[in-house]
Amino acid sequence: MQVSRRDFLRLSLGAGSGTALAGLVASGVNLAPAVARAQELRIKGAKTTPSICPYCSVGCATLVHTIDDRIVNIEGDPRSPHNEGCLCPKGAAIFQLHVNPNRPTQVLHRAAGAADWAVWDFERAMNRIAELVKKTRDETFIQTLPDGKLINMTPAIFALGGATLEIEFNHIHQKLMRGLGVVAIENQARI
Repeated sequence: MQVSRRDFLRLSLGAGSGTALAGLVASGVNLAPAVARAQELRIKGAKTTPSICPYCSVGCATLVHTIDDRIVNIEGDPRSPHNEGCLCPKGAAIFQLHVNPNRPTQVLHRAAGAADWAVWDFERAMNRIAELVKKTRDETFIQTLPDGKLINMTPAIFALGGATLEIEFNHIHQKLMRGLGVVAIENQARI
């Protein structure tokens, strides 16, 4: 394997830094003040707003740090008796809900057999979804079983929510699906 001079210097610098850091830690040097200072600089001048993690019914407390109305950091609130400043992996990723550059911001539709996505306005998409749900429900609705037992359900629609959605949304979603006669429902609100 051919190693260039630049790669050799990078590897040497990395190994030397790692050895020096390990030596400091092994000799009992406390790095906590340096870590605390780095944390402080990251959110220096930010407005701190208490909030709640949206993912599950625990309701872990969070601190949202903003600068000029832009979220710069979200972390667990150490004053909370529920989570004491800790967040699960989903909760620790709340920041990505707001600043992820890959987050879709438009309704995209790909027609059957099409190769490309088309941008639809929200009103058109909602009307199309409502039209398909009504059509499917009307075609597959079962009011009674052969023995006369009233069931009012449709077996052709499956509803899938999730813990990445707010618990309030999942609760409303559950009520809507039950009202339509959907029995195959999976979301966080079932817990």
